[in-house]
Amino acid sequence: MKVAFATKDLVSIDEHFGWAKQFAVYEVNKDGSTLVEVVKTQEGIDHEDEKINSKIDAIKECSIVYCQAIGPTAAAKVIKNHIHPIKVDNVMAIEEALASLQKMLSGNPPPWIKRIIMREEGATNE
Repeated sequence: MKVAFATKDLVSIDEHFGWAKQFAVYEVNKDGSTLVEVVKTQEGIDHEDEKINSKIDAIKECSIVYCQAIGPTAAAKVIKNHIHPIKVDNVMAIEEALASLQKMLSGNPPPWIKRIIMREEGATNE
C-alpha cells in the first residue's frame, strides 16, 4: 500500500496536512518499505477548499496519510477519498511510523487496515 507523510525535512512527520508543501510517499508491505516519490503540493492557493483538494489530489494514490495535525473539514474530505488520516501528537520519525505499520501488517492488523488491504486487493483483481 502507498502511504504519504506530511513532512518538512523528509525524515519526520512534522507538518500540518493543510500546510504541507510536500509529502514523502512510501510503498509499504509487511516485508519492508521503499520511498517511491516526494510529492510537492501547489502553493499560493488561498481558498481553503481548493487548498485541501490540491493536497488530496497530490496523494490520491495513497491509502494512508500521516500528519501532525488535520482539521475536521480536511479529515472528512480525506476519508471521503478513501485515504485514512493518522494524526501524530508529537513529531515522529517516518522510519518509526513505517516500522509500526509493517509490524501491524505482519501480525493481525486492525479492522481499518484490513479494509484497506481488501479494497486494494479488489482494485488489483478487477
